[in-house]
Amino acid sequence: MVRLDKKATRLYVLDTNVLIHDPAALYHFDEHDVVIPMTVLEELDKHKNGIREIARTARQISRTLSDLTSQVTFDEIQKGIPIPRISGESGRLHFLCYNDLKPFDSLDDSPDNRILAETCRLRDERPDASVILITKDINLRVKAAALKVPVEDYLNDRAFSDSDAMIEGAQVYASAGQDGASLWEALNVEVTVERVGHHTFYQLSGNMPRHWHVGMLVSDSENGAEFEAIVRELSPSSARLQLLTNYRHHAGVWGVHAHDSRQNFTLNLLMDPEIDLVTIAGNAGTGKTFMTLAAAFQQTLDAKRFERIVFTRAPIPMGEDIGFLPGTEEEKMSPWMGAFHDNMDNLLRNEEGESSWDNGATRQLIGSRVQIRSPSFMRGRTLNDTFLIIDEAQNFTPKQLKSLVTRAGRNTKIVCLGNVGQIDTPYLTANTCGMAAVVERFRDWPHAGHITLKSVERSRLALAAEELL
Repeated sequence: MVRLDKKATRLYVLDTNVLIHDPAALYHFDEHDVVIPMTVLEELDKHKNGIREIARTARQISRTLSDLTSQVTFDEIQKGIPIPRISGESGRLHFLCYNDLKPFDSLDDSPDNRILAETCRLRDERPDASVILITKDINLRVKAAALKVPVEDYLNDRAFSDSDAMIEGAQVYASAGQDGASLWEALNVEVTVERVGHHTFYQLSGNMPRHWHVGMLVSDSENGAEFEAIVRELSPSSARLQLLTNYRHHAGVWGVHAHDSRQNFTLNLLMDPEIDLVTIAGNAGTGKTFMTLAAAFQQTLDAKRFERIVFTRAPIPMGEDIGFLPGTEEEKMSPWMGAFHDNMDNLLRNEEGESSWDNGATRQLIGSRVQIRSPSFMRGRTLNDTFLIIDEAQNFTPKQLKSLVTRAGRNTKIVCLGNVGQIDTPYLTANTCGMAAVVERFRDWPHAGHITLKSVERSRLALAAEELL
């Protein structure tokens, strides 16, 4: 992004991809004016036909613009249509149309180049204002900078300011004898312990850390922790922590045991009936899918808390698409379900190393409770008594992931798995993807929990490839 010295009066020229990415972008520029070139309206018109998400979004934008223009006269449109903003400030919407637009001599006549030419023309006509092009197209931003056209990325869609800012969901303090302050030395609070039913609670009084939030893990060590608790209630001067169940040894989940504090916290979130939404981030090999499936089968087949498990993921290829697939919905989704089948093979492996996943009776029993569904056909459904697993959540846009999360009905638990470092969807980044949006929006909701796993159990080859390639 080019550094700009902005004037008090600003005109933001919106590219088509900004409106497609966020149909409400018009309302996110405070008191400043928004300009939509005629080229953008032409591109929206080309995208409006069809049933794809981009077509629905283009029609939504057209309806918004129609509502804004329907109550004003032609003279008011020329002066600028008032745009009501949530902040109370009211900017204006302008349409940019030039009958005698002169294109750049050295560039082809393309929509991007016409938008650049329209922005330059407006900049020359309005020396009193800062005219800034807003686009999510990186190549267009580079071209604009080379042509000395003020340009910026659209930042309002970011869940946080940089890719490293996504919360980890855990605060691990140093153990006694290690560098750094231990848990109780760092907190410096008064503690009251009480037992309620089968649970132990710690009531803390004093100045609470600002970075704490409801639903986070507080531990005194990554491995072999003596104190592990979840923050249930929090205020600036007090907090209520609940001790976690230890799933490391005897009390496993469907035969699965935790290896460190973060994995133990993950199993607690997955088994907690008070937590309706769980987001688990981490690199490959950290056990996200493995632990989630174990918790799902424990609560569906053994505890009978749920009636079914629904497994879905974004069918986004890492490389070239292999084209259309034959068969039913489950057969079409089968190539995308390698992670599910691999983990089922490991979950059903006995002490002798033999797996019963290939057994027909076992597959029939599991298949009666497990549904593999495409996210394309989830709209309009209401899932009751369901353990819903959304794999590769980082490849969904915030709007798509919202459509899946809102499918939750009575007695439904949703688990989102993902790694923001492996995004295969164009135009999504680590701080604009659906995974980042869900983590940030639900961070203070008492019935949601998030954890970033770090321990990796991988082969020497995989670890070497991670470091060397």
